[in-house]
Amino acid sequence: MINRRKSKQISIGNVKIGGDAPISVQSMCNTDTRDVAATLEQISELASAGCEIVRLAVLNKDAAAAIKDITAKSPVPLVADIHFDYRLALTCIENGIHALRINPGNIGKKEHTVKVVEAAKAHEIPIRIGINGGSLEKEFAEMDIPLAEKMVLSAMRHLEILEDLNFYNTKVSLKSSDVLTTIEAYRLMAAKVDYPLHLGVTEAGTLKSGLIKSSVGLGTLLSEGIGDTIRVSLTENPVEEVHAGFGILKSLNLRQKGINFISCPTCGRTQIDLIGLAKKVEERFKNLDLPITIAVMGCPVNGPGEARHADFGIAGAIKEGYIFKKGEIIARVPEADLINSLENIIMESYSSVK
Repeated sequence: MINRRKSKQISIGNVKIGGDAPISVQSMCNTDTRDVAATLEQISELASAGCEIVRLAVLNKDAAAAIKDITAKSPVPLVADIHFDYRLALTCIENGIHALRINPGNIGKKEHTVKVVEAAKAHEIPIRIGINGGSLEKEFAEMDIPLAEKMVLSAMRHLEILEDLNFYNTKVSLKSSDVLTTIEAYRLMAAKVDYPLHLGVTEAGTLKSGLIKSSVGLGTLLSEGIGDTIRVSLTENPVEEVHAGFGILKSLNLRQKGINFISCPTCGRTQIDLIGLAKKVEERFKNLDLPITIAVMGCPVNGPGEARHADFGIAGAIKEGYIFKKGEIIARVPEADLINSLENIIMESYSSVK
């Protein structure tokens, strides 16, 4: 049982962040925000995958103007990602955005910050302070201290700016492309403030390498009770970020969405295309949102016994396989029919599993 760090609670649209709220999974559109139709299509895809909050890049006034039509039709709350230009933040707030990602120390004069904060207060819009280890302000980047400490100093300065204006509707992220730096930065920050923390390893890489880095970084922090929202940053279709995020949370028993899929490694006893079969089963059931475990095992000798905790499973044999339920073999099926037969059995048993 993981004891989560106690943090204050904020709301982004209808999604509560921090406190006793479930850890939420976020992603970011890679569309041109000015293209309302394409952006809404991707938001819909992300929402269908379970994404609970979506961030949008707002690069210019046309993108900020498009926020009005996007927020009106979005099925999930949206965060506007803004750098430097406070006017874009004001336009987004006016157009119904649910939260901002903007660093108050980087938008020029104090009067600009005051305008953004006043507008955020009036519309009850949270602000995420997003610190990136690769783009720190010069005064912190030149310090002769570990990068994680520099990142925390930067975050604290931005928080101080908001707190001086009596603004506390805030969450914080401290992302680095280095996993250990990311972990240390969040640990330091978690000990200093009670603001909710958004976790992520930035620029983590493509699906394979990025998932490894994110799993180590986010998994370590989450296991220590640190983190209130997460994004798995991947150079990939953003939908994969959502699946990965829920996978990490599910592995720590922090969230349950979709099936729990397990499969054994190959060995000399395997006489079926176990790798191909496992991939096909995982793909077939990836959108099945039931609190069940499905196993694909390599042989009937050890498979059903080793996976007896699974609700349903397949144990491979020569050109055929056995379907088992709670460790008991219930059917013997030709290899070509295994997945369809498994699906039929699961659907027939749904009422008892539910």
